[in-house]
Amino acid sequence: MKQIDMLLGKYGESHMNATNKLIHWVCVPLIMFSLFTMLYSIPFFSERTFFTNWAMVILVLALIYYARLSMIMFTGFLMIGTVMIWAINTMYAWSDFNAGKLALWGVIIFVTAWIGQFIGHKIEGKKPSFFQDLQFLLIGPAWLLSFIFKKVGIQY
Repeated sequence: MKQIDMLLGKYGESHMNATNKLIHWVCVPLIMFSLFTMLYSIPFFSERTFFTNWAMVILVLALIYYARLSMIMFTGFLMIGTVMIWAINTMYAWSDFNAGKLALWGVIIFVTAWIGQFIGHKIEGKKPSFFQDLQFLLIGPAWLLSFIFKKVGIQY
């Protein structure tokens, strides 16, 4: 069994309840987006651009992790991450290039989405997987993406 299958299976064990799954479909992408938003807001070594920001640095590190698990997951997250950072870059412009305003939106979304996650796990009756292993913070988005891949017939 491939490591990605093992990790997705283990993650799925604490995500069996339909309500918890639905909450995850909303909250996991929001957490990812809000985390990138907050990272983008942190001052960088050079002028903040689409490519030069902390969100891009973390995305590249996450992509290395996904590439080690599955090149298909890597490709999926390359596209998702690129769209998210493009959207954040656009939000930054809409906020008059004010990193503080952008960060505030990130914090609001982050806190709200985590409250949703913990409600989902309360309903499920199981603790979030990342309490056992921090790598499950990266497996959560891959777990959702695996359903999309299966639906359209892509082998990961």
